[in-house]
Amino acid sequence: MREKELRFALICYGGISLAVYMHGITKEVWRLAAASRAFHEGAVPDGSGAAYHALLAAIDAKAGVRLRVFADIIAGASAGGINGIFLARALATGQSLDPLTDLWLDAADVDSLLDPDARPLSAATKFWAVPIAGWAMKRRGNAIDRTVGEGAQDEVRAKLSRFVRARWFEPPFGGETFTNLLLDAFEAMDAGPRGPLLVPDGQPIDLFVSVTDFAGHAMPLSLNSPPRVTEQEHRLVMHFRHDGRGGRRIDDVPGLTAAARATASFPGAFPPFTLREIDNVLERRNLAWPSRAGFIRAQLPKGGEADPADRVLIDGSVLANAPFRPAIAALKQRPARREIDRRFVYIDPKPDFRSISFGKPGEVKEGESPRLPGFLPTILGALSEIPREQPIRDNVEAIEGMSRRIRRMQRVVDAMKVEVEEQVAALFGTTFFLDTPTTARLARWRAKAQEQAAARAGFAYAPYGHLKLSAVVEELVRVTERLAPSANEMQRASRREALWTEVRARGLDRISGKRGAGASGDAIDFFRTHDLGFRVRRLRFLARELDGAVEATRDARDPECEAMREAIFTALGLYLERQGDDWLEAIELSDEAPAAEWIDAIAARRDLPGVDGEADALIAEGLAALPKDDRRTLLLAYLGYPFYDIATLPLLQGEGFDEFDPIKIDRISPSDATAIRGGGAAAMLKGIEFNSFGAFFSRAYRENDYLWGRLHGADRLIDIVASSVTGDGALADDALMEIKRRAFHAILDEETPRLPRVQALIAELRHEIDAAG
Repeated sequence: MREKELRFALICYGGISLAVYMHGITKEVWRLAAASRAFHEGAVPDGSGAAYHALLAAIDAKAGVRLRVFADIIAGASAGGINGIFLARALATGQSLDPLTDLWLDAADVDSLLDPDARPLSAATKFWAVPIAGWAMKRRGNAIDRTVGEGAQDEVRAKLSRFVRARWFEPPFGGETFTNLLLDAFEAMDAGPRGPLLVPDGQPIDLFVSVTDFAGHAMPLSLNSPPRVTEQEHRLVMHFRHDGRGGRRIDDVPGLTAAARATASFPGAFPPFTLREIDNVLERRNLAWPSRAGFIRAQLPKGGEADPADRVLIDGSVLANAPFRPAIAALKQRPARREIDRRFVYIDPKPDFRSISFGKPGEVKEGESPRLPGFLPTILGALSEIPREQPIRDNVEAIEGMSRRIRRMQRVVDAMKVEVEEQVAALFGTTFFLDTPTTARLARWRAKAQEQAAARAGFAYAPYGHLKLSAVVEELVRVTERLAPSANEMQRASRREALWTEVRARGLDRISGKRGAGASGDAIDFFRTHDLGFRVRRLRFLARELDGAVEATRDARDPECEAMREAIFTALGLYLERQGDDWLEAIELSDEAPAAEWIDAIAARRDLPGVDGEADALIAEGLAALPKDDRRTLLLAYLGYPFYDIATLPLLQGEGFDEFDPIKIDRISPSDATAIRGGGAAAMLKGIEFNSFGAFFSRAYRENDYLWGRLHGADRLIDIVASSVTGDGALADDALMEIKRRAFHAILDEETPRLPRVQALIAELRHEIDAAG
């Protein structure tokens, strides 16, 4: 029996009113995570969760793999940013996304979003616009006739008329109105049901929300000449994290509201956002924001304005509609308890549909020259479509490059394994593995193995040692900056140089020992007190060996292996705790303290040699309880790790990847979910109309898109989960289709009472689902 984790890094694109469609998809991601948790706890959920439970059970029965599925990295822009925020909060708190659905269906409406000052005061308001809007809506073959069901056409015409007659040259939608709706949504989640957290204990959740800094903030660049210049950077990514150790917390509701309001400030529709807006709303609602200062410090760049509350933020998808980059960066140092299948899953609501048509090649008649886009399409395309539709090729290539490095490292580790085990066995003798590993013995064995690995590496140790030294010093730079931020870039560069100068003064400019063999005494002392990264990498390597080389040989869950895993991750937690700012905040040094005092204070506060003793005790106890052969396997991995690290750290350019498997990319979109109906967004979604504002004009539109979002989410998630097992253990297509039918019918059963405007569609879908496959 193998245990395996399928982890999603979820990327949510912008889509304006297609936010309702994406809510349906993220709701299925949430239900899948809840079903996975229930499966491992021996419970069976209802609704579509029962179908996901059946899928996991089928994989377990056929492939012998107990699969755990969850999302731990979420990045979004604009409408995708809003959905990502609510999903991350639900995963981290155990709250339900169900209360949000009614808010999406009821409140995501043009009449609710219009600023009170923009609402028509009378029938005569902007009377001249009424004939134009009326003519556009009534002429034969107009968009409403083509795409809106007969029962909803009057509603759409009335709301479009009010929208057209709203104020001109100012955004029609209200900023504070939107902020209030977001706070209402968080309150609805707080008041709703709450279940268990939907990630394993100790697993962090990272949330990234892209925002556009309208005025920009100065960023320094180092050149040859002139040596330093600045440029205005407009891209801004807000980062929230749930890891149980404080920091950029996902439970900061006003901060999440600010991020959601800012990322969805679609230019021209919503006013730009500043913190003063949310301050006003919170004051009127009698709500406090105790972490406001921390939010400003962590999320907003320093600028020239007197008050950060005046920084102007607009829609995140203007410059970064597909925020892959921060999600890729978050892959480093993810805890890995067992075999990992990492997926980047991105939600693109309309990959095959352009809101603004420039004319297709086939539309050009023979002998005629292709038409250039006119004045209005050019302006709209430049302001709206082109920034949002940039290809993700660079991101895909970056992920593939990372996967190549991981595959290369895997091959190196596999090729070294026999030789490393022989080296370790030769160091300690064949009878050594029969000894019971006590705390003192493990400390001695570990020290001897590290010394010999360095000595036997010869001249190869120098580049490895300098790479480790660089990583440690740069981490010290980051710690000092977080604890005592520099006033400007010049002070930051001066502090960094002072730290490096002090490190060299301690004899670390020459890191190898005499005659180039092993590490110098100064290097050994420095790494013993500061090299936190090596200790974390070693324990995570041991956890992978426990999963792949020991537990993989078991036919059932083994309590001794569980105890060993608990020992490893308890020890790991001791080190990870000392990485966090909460642990280091006890250091009391002024901004002007010398570099030597900072280095010594951080070393004293962390006390890594003392922690090593606690970790040795935990690991020794776990090893002692294992059978002799398993204990030998893990001792060879633990004591042999310095040999692996010397070989692989330079290969990874100093990056510590803990998920040792190549990364795969999956897409969820109307074009990919074809189990029920094909044709892409144009054949199924209503929100694509009116330059993707369509679902704001009709409850029927929103019901349609939300329902398709759930169905498409179930369709693609079942495919993605099933693809985690290949070869003889893979499920047959007809078995997958049966699970999909079960999920589709469960969704329709659940949503029929909630969606009165699309009853005809639901009836059609039932027939299509039964006929599919």
